[in-house]
Amino acid sequence: MKIYPDLPGRRARVIALDVFVVLLLWLAYAVGMLAHDAVMQLDVLGRGVQQAGHQVEDAFASVGDKVDRTPVVGDDLEDALKGAGTKTGTPVVAAGTKGRAAVADTANTLGWIVGGAPAALLLLWFVPRRVSSARRILAARRVLANPEDAERTRLLAMRAVFALPFGVLLQHSRDPVGDLAAGNYRPLLAALGDEYGLRLAPRGLASSPASQPVVP
Repeated sequence: MKIYPDLPGRRARVIALDVFVVLLLWLAYAVGMLAHDAVMQLDVLGRGVQQAGHQVEDAFASVGDKVDRTPVVGDDLEDALKGAGTKTGTPVVAAGTKGRAAVADTANTLGWIVGGAPAALLLLWFVPRRVSSARRILAARRVLANPEDAERTRLLAMRAVFALPFGVLLQHSRDPVGDLAAGNYRPLLAALGDEYGLRLAPRGLASSPASQPVVP
């Protein structure tokens, strides 16, 4: 399927717009990732709190292991110290974990706002128009491309004269109606194809002097 116009100038403009939109999407992604990564640098704070909590737990557990060998009260002291370590360190670890989760959520949200939202708006604007343009070109190809028989050529030339704006016709012919009456269909088909960005001129059709475009 050829979804780009045949005419070089118009094809170049459509391709340039497609490339430009892709570049804007990449830019939105890059900016969103920069915002995400900037916020994620705060994760070091939560990680530090987690490590501090684990260190507290490990310190109490280490002391408990040492006093475990104390006669009579060793086991009780070990349990008391390890329990104290758990009560002291576990909330700290939980706070660090919660802080890291909050940082990650904030980073993701900010990344979507800064990069995702503009990309989504761009796609909402661009995709329907691009799809409509592609469908218009494909439909025009089915109906207009390469007319060969004389009757079909005549009908398409009539369609050009009766449907296209005079300004478009005069870009291809000095006298569109005269060309139609004289059977000079090439400029009329060229005008019809130009409306859709397609090359439309059957083989064997010659242009007459009257078909030369009007020069402002």
